[in-house]
Amino acid sequence: MPIKHLAIILDGNRRWAKKRGLPTLEGHRRGYDNVKTIGLAALDRGIGHLTVFAFSTENWKRSSEEVGYLMDLLYHALTAELGFYMENNVRLKVVGLREGLSEKLVSAIDEAEHVTSGNARGQLNLCINYGGRAEIVAAVRQLVADGVKSEDVTEELIASKTWMAGIPDPDLIIRTSGEQRVSGFLTWSGVYSELMFVDTYWPAFNESNLDAAIAAYENRERRFGK
Repeated sequence: MPIKHLAIILDGNRRWAKKRGLPTLEGHRRGYDNVKTIGLAALDRGIGHLTVFAFSTENWKRSSEEVGYLMDLLYHALTAELGFYMENNVRLKVVGLREGLSEKLVSAIDEAEHVTSGNARGQLNLCINYGGRAEIVAAVRQLVADGVKSEDVTEELIASKTWMAGIPDPDLIIRTSGEQRVSGFLTWSGVYSELMFVDTYWPAFNESNLDAAIAAYENRERRFGK
């Protein structure tokens, strides 16, 4: 079964930089550059959706300098880099809480999603200020606000209110850097995803690593509980 939707937990930027005697912030910059590289490689391999864990709801606990840099990097990606996504016919979608983000960044998100909405080659879903439990809570709150009765709640109805609504469930979730946990990533939509943990730090994850992951996935049998 081919991969239609690949999701990646971008882990190891800071450790990659430290190992090379570089500033932590440089690790994040190289990590973003690699999102573009691997994103294009995924498109070339027929993967229409790439979802990346760019900033979690827990990442606010990091230093103010690092958080500020990450916010600036995300703003840069959504503004100065728009030409890259238009040129490659890629649609952008940002998934996560808007609360806590600056008005400037929220405006950039809205504009980037609007400008790229007609692009059809593939879609990059950026999980920013995202947490899997927060996503489910938000969906349930929306159902309550809509006046849905408890006896009418179904899995399909909850799924329709999640931030990932309308996006195919991920076939494969990769976490780089060797850590073996999903850290609240795609808690709802990733329930039947295949999981793969790769020792390589994200900035060093290359097309060979991608091809190896795809090959390993293709050798697995997905049963979906059957």
